[in-house]
Amino acid sequence: MSKILILPGDGIGKEIVAQAIKVIDSLNANHNMSMNLVHGLIGGSAYDATGSPLPEETLIAAKECDSILLGAVGGHQWESLERELRPERGLLGIRAELDLFSNLRPAILYPQLANASTLKNEVVSGLDLMIVRELVGGIYFGQPRGFEIKDGERFGFNSANYFESEIARIGHSAFQIAQKRDKRVCSIDKANVLEVCELWREVMEEVSKDYPDVELSHMYVDNAAMQLVRAPKQFDVILTDNLFGDILSDEAAMLTGSLGLLPSASLGAKDKNGKMRSMYEPVHGSAPDIAGKGLANPIATILSFAMALKYSLNLDKEADALEKAVQSILDEGLRTKDILSKGMKEVSTSEMGDAIISKLQ
Repeated sequence: MSKILILPGDGIGKEIVAQAIKVIDSLNANHNMSMNLVHGLIGGSAYDATGSPLPEETLIAAKECDSILLGAVGGHQWESLERELRPERGLLGIRAELDLFSNLRPAILYPQLANASTLKNEVVSGLDLMIVRELVGGIYFGQPRGFEIKDGERFGFNSANYFESEIARIGHSAFQIAQKRDKRVCSIDKANVLEVCELWREVMEEVSKDYPDVELSHMYVDNAAMQLVRAPKQFDVILTDNLFGDILSDEAAMLTGSLGLLPSASLGAKDKNGKMRSMYEPVHGSAPDIAGKGLANPIATILSFAMALKYSLNLDKEADALEKAVQSILDEGLRTKDILSKGMKEVSTSEMGDAIISKLQ
């Protein structure tokens, strides 16, 4: 029996995760599967209940479960909290505690949604790229960091740093993924300005020697941001550090028309027993402005669970069936508000979940 930790989080997280739970219940009931759900708190809702955005109970459960499905964290009501108590610290904390260093963010434009993108059809039609983002290092976690008074004024500082071993392991992750795709990796850095990026580029060149079948190229991050909207189909696998990946993955997501469409996986290293810690979540945030209104798109969350089936539970057949169910309802013209276009039928969050489940059955 597989144990899955469910962390709805804040805002629309509860609504979209509820649809994924319905998918899991359907698979258990109709496909003779035995996935056991464990429920926990993270983010602002966890702070409200326990005084911490990452309660110890949640962390213990995360280490005991086979995978984690997370909704979203954050909201305006927690912005005035001390930095370490804000919802986002819970998300960063669980990534760091589980050493989930490899973040996979596919950007795929479904043909049914070509008109949802703000770019011309010929630019984005057939888009299928993967962003591999280093997730537990770099400027988000680097020390020293903080605030102080310096020369009579407030001074804030963060450190962008990586050990070569941290760079190498995310490099191996990206190259191995590229071997299953079009065998091309574009490593993004700012090596013309930042020393840490000089090291990043040097280590990627070294790692590439282990993968002679994969073509490695390099691109400065400012150019990469431009190229993603100019000619995104030139990329196969984009490999980035934590900061650049955070920005570029959201940009790539919008090429598909909505952040509500794209899943992500955060993977760790395998232990001595071959078990890999993992967490799956949609790319979008908690969207507090539409929370509770039934407007949120659950597709990214449901597809995140499809990634869990594939990467953590070794259920490729079921993952493919779930992805095909999503394609099927899009073929039928069902749309949540964020991807609605002329001639399509608008449905609520729960109606979209029910429609996808109907195709699984």
